[in-house]
Amino acid sequence: MSTTTVSAYSVCTSITREQARNFYYGIRLLPPVKRDALCALYALARRIDDIGDGELAQAEKVAGLAALRAEIEHLHASSDPVLCAVADAARRYPVPVEAFLELVDGVEMDVVGHHYADLDDLVGYCRRVAGTVGRLCLGVFGSRPDPDAESYADNLGIALQLTNILRDVREDLLNGRVYVPQSDLDAFGVQLELDERGTLVDVDGGLTRLVHHSAARARDWYADGLRLVPLLDRRSAACCAAMAGIYRRLLERIDEQPSAVFGARLSLTGREKAVVAARALTGLGA
Repeated sequence: MSTTTVSAYSVCTSITREQARNFYYGIRLLPPVKRDALCALYALARRIDDIGDGELAQAEKVAGLAALRAEIEHLHASSDPVLCAVADAARRYPVPVEAFLELVDGVEMDVVGHHYADLDDLVGYCRRVAGTVGRLCLGVFGSRPDPDAESYADNLGIALQLTNILRDVREDLLNGRVYVPQSDLDAFGVQLELDERGTLVDVDGGLTRLVHHSAARARDWYADGLRLVPLLDRRSAACCAAMAGIYRRLLERIDEQPSAVFGARLSLTGREKAVVAARALTGLGA
């Protein structure tokens, strides 16, 4: 590996360690070569997300995403350290680089604003912004032959994104975004709004019931997605189980007390995440 490539991976590792507050607990369970590759994939995915979540005007975000799309399409010609690391990872592993273009499409939906009429509409979005990440990870993990392995990875990513949506429902509303399908809001008689304290209003418990319903649905996606784990080698399985386990633990916490996300952003402690990662490494699962 050239000095330039080593330096590029170092940049990606620093980004991942500093910003992947949940994923790094799983990533660090991988052997060094796979860890480097997954850090590279994360760093590029993070760059795409950061354009969508940044402070630029909408037109500038759209232009920024278009420029990054062009760079991804000419990945091997780039001198950018993150893109160089991704290009090297793609040479070493069967990484579906085109999944990054789907991720750009999903982030662009955030930028221009998208209304989610029903679950199918939301799942389409989740496949772009999270299922893609599952498929990218699978490219590095590798798996025993199974025609459904890619589908499991995709569905596990969707499960994690559905958990994110429940955790961030208040924060997203503050930013003018609503990811809860309109069909669900209508079914539970919910209109997402904040009171004078900035807390989500739960009229007659409708929002609480909606959270329980959404959590149960997310569990079904986890159940299918986690069928990937037995197909992976021990270290990759531990990484996957750790990342999924942290989000599943968060989902259970939200389901136990929906009001915990009505006024703040819920997260697990570092110790709780470390325990989940340790259990995954010893094979106790997610």
